[in-house]
Amino acid sequence: MSEKSSLNRLEDFTSLTPEEVEAVQGLGGPVIRLDRLREIRREGEVASGFYMLEKGWAMASHILPSGSRQILKVHLPGDLLGTPSMCSDTAVETLSSITPVVIRHVPLAQFGALIDARPRLGALFLLSVQAERLALMDQLAQMGRTSAEAQLAAFLLDIAKRLTRLGEVHNDSFQLRLTQEHIGDLLGLTNVHVNRMMRLLEDKLLIQRDRERITILDRAALTKLAGRPPREKRKDLGWLPKSR
Repeated sequence: MSEKSSLNRLEDFTSLTPEEVEAVQGLGGPVIRLDRLREIRREGEVASGFYMLEKGWAMASHILPSGSRQILKVHLPGDLLGTPSMCSDTAVETLSSITPVVIRHVPLAQFGALIDARPRLGALFLLSVQAERLALMDQLAQMGRTSAEAQLAAFLLDIAKRLTRLGEVHNDSFQLRLTQEHIGDLLGLTNVHVNRMMRLLEDKLLIQRDRERITILDRAALTKLAGRPPREKRKDLGWLPKSR
């Protein structure tokens, strides 16, 4: 398992000890490799654990009563997939690969044993989940109160920030492994509207597109357009349990 991808979420707030690194990297069963556009776990199936995404892009989604798809989250390497289902006996969302992926399944019993042995890792997991919740709150507020153009700007900035953590952004340029359909299903827009908003951002010289590659040309202006409040990570972590 790549240390960078497997630990980036837990190390958002503080560095792990060598013993904690070893414990996290020991989580999960055998490597599972899936091609693009494959189902990992379907909504309603038994949820006996969650998944660690080591390589590739994946997504969590719902199929609405109308038959349309709502993408809830785009996952990148280092993310934990299916953790909302930890509070339910059955999966509350469908997990699918966007690109070829490498994942590991983490049984709940194994994760429980990790928290029992290393409570600080459990607290860092809680912080990571709350950061995820905050991001979804910001996304929900924006979808209800801002323009499609602002939503797309915020989405591109978020993907760029997350890819930067993985070392996959160079000179504000990155590969966007999503189709316009994916983006539309995430933001609640049609393919046509997504294409129109992309072209609008290009016309304003905020971004440049070259097939899958996106280059941010004016980060300050794109950030202003997105309009999301800046979120700083908590620095006072004296309340965390001690490493053991």
